[in-house]
Amino acid sequence: MKKSFKIIALACAVSFSVASCDTLAQLPISSLLNPTDGEIGSGLKEALNVGISNGVQSLMKTDGYFGDQALKILLPQEAQEVQNLITKHIPGGQNLVNAAVLKMNRAAEDAAKEALPIFTNAITSMNITDAKNILFGGTGAATTFLKDKTLQALTQAYAPKINASLSSVGAVQAWEAMVKPYNKLADSPAGMLIQGLKPVNADLGSHVTQKALDGLFMKVRDKENGIRGNVGERTSPLLQKVFGMLDKK
Repeated sequence: MKKSFKIIALACAVSFSVASCDTLAQLPISSLLNPTDGEIGSGLKEALNVGISNGVQSLMKTDGYFGDQALKILLPQEAQEVQNLITKHIPGGQNLVNAAVLKMNRAAEDAAKEALPIFTNAITSMNITDAKNILFGGTGAATTFLKDKTLQALTQAYAPKINASLSSVGAVQAWEAMVKPYNKLADSPAGMLIQGLKPVNADLGSHVTQKALDGLFMKVRDKENGIRGNVGERTSPLLQKVFGMLDKK
């Protein structure tokens, strides 16, 4: 107990403020000390679990991808010429494009739930060295760690889910409805006279899977940076203590 009073008194003396002293005196003594290795490990796991859970939950909702301009999945680059031709020369062509884009995003939203158990497994296996490297590694360190640990498993989990979802929400059908008339023209004698016009065989499943994972890690990075830089997002005493170390640097 005497040791606790000494620490508070020292903190008060350094602060040169009676108000600060009153505030410090009301805090538990543990909050005035640097976190232990165990607390760093627990704090990082808590931060990642909270951030990832919130991030993934937001992507799973309707318009989680489609309603976010930074994450919205668009047609493959190879289909740009298809889109241009369809919208200009085929009646209802813009509707075909819009339907394909919407349904690709719906497939990504449907697949997002696959991420949680994979992320949870990576977080559970994190050791104290990992935790310290993440805490002091700077902006994006946690996201980089998770991407290194989970990308292969996420791709394997997402790919079949995305492909199944593309079919179930009608994205494959929408894609074929858009591409078939274009490919028919490209293969025709008239199409062969148009410079640069060639059939498109883009793998829609691979494209959506890659873009869905890009969006997932962008969301994880946003959540990580929020906890690092915004005291208001540190929603527990442990998070405040662990990430408070960064504020002192």
